[in-house]
Amino acid sequence: MFRSTASVTASTSVYATSRPQGRASTRCALAGLLMLAVLGALGSPPAGALEDLAQFPSSMLTIGTRHGAEWFTVWIADTPARSEQGLMYLRWLPPDHGMLFPQASPRVMSMWMKNTLIPLDMLFIDAQGRVVYIREHTTPLSEDIISTPVEVKAVLELAGGECARLGIRVGDRVRHRLLGSPPEGPVRN
Repeated sequence: MFRSTASVTASTSVYATSRPQGRASTRCALAGLLMLAVLGALGSPPAGALEDLAQFPSSMLTIGTRHGAEWFTVWIADTPARSEQGLMYLRWLPPDHGMLFPQASPRVMSMWMKNTLIPLDMLFIDAQGRVVYIREHTTPLSEDIISTPVEVKAVLELAGGECARLGIRVGDRVRHRLLGSPPEGPVRN
């Protein structure tokens, strides 16, 4: 899996003093600067390597559950680069948002959580728009492969815990134009 950008920045100020500084002070200053550099690198995307999620195409999607239609705004990972990026480095995902990873034709899809800072629920969707497998609360930053042995047309990533909160389960129907059926149903508040 793949995440979005939220960079960590750190700034330091160095003040000159009139008294000489010893080796211990210099070592402390260097250790502090090294720590800031390491902390700045953790959780930060490579400079210029990721596309802003605002540039991804987005649209509405519904999931028909036993309780009714649940509506989501989804970003579409419609290129290999966007699929690789996914939701990397995103620090928070609104409960009514997600990312859809559509495929031109059904195939076995494998996902992971590398550089993903938040837990996600992954819904594997077949060519008829049915949820055939759900992996709830994936482990952030894990490089374990998450897959299903059956071919799917798409994977939908939602904020971790949304499937349990909304009662989304295997067999529910996902409606989206890329799955051959536009969203439908009343918007629930």
